[in-house]
Amino acid sequence: MTSPAHRTTARSIADDLRAEIKSGTLKPGDVLPTSRELAEHYGVTLKTVGSGIDILKTEGLVIGEQGGRRRVRASRPIVWNLTRFERGKRRDSSAGDDWAAAIRDAGREPEQHVTVHLEQADSQVATWLQVPVGSEIVQRVRLRTVDGQPYQLSTSSFPMSIADGTPLLDEGDVSMPGGILSAIGHPQLHIRDEISIRMPSPEESEQLQLPPGTPVAEHVRIGYGEAGPVRVMVTIAPGDRHRLVYELEV
Repeated sequence: MTSPAHRTTARSIADDLRAEIKSGTLKPGDVLPTSRELAEHYGVTLKTVGSGIDILKTEGLVIGEQGGRRRVRASRPIVWNLTRFERGKRRDSSAGDDWAAAIRDAGREPEQHVTVHLEQADSQVATWLQVPVGSEIVQRVRLRTVDGQPYQLSTSSFPMSIADGTPLLDEGDVSMPGGILSAIGHPQLHIRDEISIRMPSPEESEQLQLPPGTPVAEHVRIGYGEAGPVRVMVTIAPGDRHRLVYELEV
């Protein structure tokens, strides 16, 4: 820690610690000095130290733990190549889908927890699927984990006309060679992606175990068959756990 050369405020404490995190002096996973140590070093109150640490928590650089310890956030982001994802020769099999195959290729351990819901299409889903508002749809909700940590929350919506009587209604992590849609006669022939960056909802923060100040990417992929959309998948991906990649010919 640098020695204070001016009147110390919560902001200046945060600035000093942020600089040490950015420079690598404080590395991912390192425990920060205690509040008492920081207060003595800077000659300020514990309240001022706490306010400085709160700034770093809001920025997503520091996380709090049980017992009052604070650590520099440590994360191992995955590279999510959205050009290759679900494109070409898919690697879906009984052992897992295309996403899980890519995670295993990276030497990580994927797992997916899937629930199935019968819903009525709201205005946004109806627009994506080109069906009337209130139409019956099937939603498959996946919590994807990597090495036991939540990495994605993904909701796929299908028109009932496509999902009825198919494995899309089966609970659990169901996968089939080439993908379920292709196996049931409704292959995706082209896709459209939409990506937005935002702060998570309280429910998303809880499900994905997000520290305060963590933004998410909302990735919307609409899959089109011969007659129109066959699926829309909305994936919430924490910003500290992903690097999104596209590869395009020009």
